[in-house]
Amino acid sequence: MPECLLMAHLVAGYPDMERSVAVAKALARGGADYLEVQFPFSDPTADGPTIERACQAALANGFKVDGGFAMVRRLAAETGKPVFIMTYGSIVFARGAAEFARLAAEAGATGLVVPDLPPDYDENLFAAGAEFGLAVTPVIAPETTPARLGCIGSLRPEYIYTALRLGVTGSETSLDDDSIRYLDSVSRLGAKTIAGFGVRSRGQMEALAGHAHAAAVGSHFLDALAAAGPDFEEALAAAAGALKGNGTRQAITAPHPRRRRGIQARTAWPRGRRF
Repeated sequence: MPECLLMAHLVAGYPDMERSVAVAKALARGGADYLEVQFPFSDPTADGPTIERACQAALANGFKVDGGFAMVRRLAAETGKPVFIMTYGSIVFARGAAEFARLAAEAGATGLVVPDLPPDYDENLFAAGAEFGLAVTPVIAPETTPARLGCIGSLRPEYIYTALRLGVTGSETSLDDDSIRYLDSVSRLGAKTIAGFGVRSRGQMEALAGHAHAAAVGSHFLDALAAAGPDFEEALAAAAGALKGNGTRQAITAPHPRRRRGIQARTAWPRGRRF
């Protein structure tokens, strides 16, 4: 029976750097197949209020990008899970796309998710990802046109992050027949589809099985963290296990960065929608 895998999203430096590592390890122990570590940014465009507040707190606590890379290195080594870095274009610009990709690969990251650097506006991030063996993951939304989908498919990305609705993350998304048709149309491009925005329940995970490779879950875990108090590690492991169906899962391990299928860079994209 097909399974929808779990990509657990967390914010580096929240509640602080050491406890954010503990958060990630608890989610991995509970059954997360992937870890998505967000490098916080002061002006996010896709995050709902829960993740935005966590990012603001992490920045107030002194988060530094170098500390984020150190965290990724530690998680990749200690959990054995594929680790994606999610952030925004300004943080990538500060280092330069090639240097950011190099540092991410050296830290052991599997991929990058940068929503405001889509193909054709990416400052060569996709080319840098191909050079350093990173799965740079385009983000699309329900309004993405078939022509744009075709262009994204021509890049042959290993993963495509598929927002289940317009707007920002956080509130639960109602999955209907249109949602499933949309995911199936993306899956036909041949990439592993990661469905995100508003996944909070086991029922949603079951509905996504066979239609999405994985579901990205973030606000749900941050809410669980806020409610748990000092016993947050057990609470988060239980929350991840509940989404996975009490821990029944297919093991996913991180491939060597140089053995991943590269992304073919392309610079001549049709202008129009950024997603």
